Amino acid sequence: MAEEKDGTPSYEQAREELTEVVRRLEAGGLTLEQSIELWERGEKLAAICEEWLQGARVRLAAAMAKRDDTTPAPNEAPF
Repeated sequence: MAEEKDGTPSYEQAREELTEVVRRLEAGGLTLEQSIELWERGEKLAAICEEWLQGARVRLAAAMAKRDDTTPAPNEAPF
């Protein structure tokens, strides 16, 4: 799980840390300040995950469009 060059964690890293943040918040026993800091970190991590997912959607749509452009119509012979 490599960190990106700009310091942004990979999707997997962000998701894993977000899971840990949620676990810690659910476990309780934190001060209000600690809870707020964790919540804020969780919000940032959720946004990072969403950015990665949106980028993946765009790439997938582009790959599917490219495939559709090169796939012959059903009634056309490929050769």
